[in-house]
Amino acid sequence: MSLKNQRLINITMILLSCLPIPFIGRRSLKRFLPAAIFIIIFEVLNVHIARKRKWWVTYKKSNSFLRFEFPMIVGPFFVSTLWILKSTYGNFKKFILLNASINTFFAFVITKVTEKLKLAKLIRLNQFQFFLYLFYKAFILYGFQYLIDRKRRYKW
Repeated sequence: MSLKNQRLINITMILLSCLPIPFIGRRSLKRFLPAAIFIIIFEVLNVHIARKRKWWVTYKKSNSFLRFEFPMIVGPFFVSTLWILKSTYGNFKKFILLNASINTFFAFVITKVTEKLKLAKLIRLNQFQFFLYLFYKAFILYGFQYLIDRKRRYKW
């Protein structure tokens, strides 16, 4: 894939992902934005660790973080985090079930697609391990949001 096409795909992915944000609502956005930003920063750190340990490889070597991982993180991952929190926060079972289903789809379907498109390939992780890599962050996200809500509730 040419660099020009890759940029166009990345920009389109980010812009299309951000289109539903106004429908979340100002109140929900204000409530869940800190947790979403926290988990995005946490994910960026995780990606750097994963790249050092060669858990996956991207086919475009130069600036591949900016070409592959970063658009996925600030686009679909960020917006889906906001929507999942808005629609399921307060019901932990529903939150975990929805996260598990989305992460299962990503770990078992999207990884095959990215491999066929020659974008990325899992190296030192199998698909189940990659699912666990994605899924454990759901507990951190929920816990962080719980702490934020607790702090707001007991604020003097």
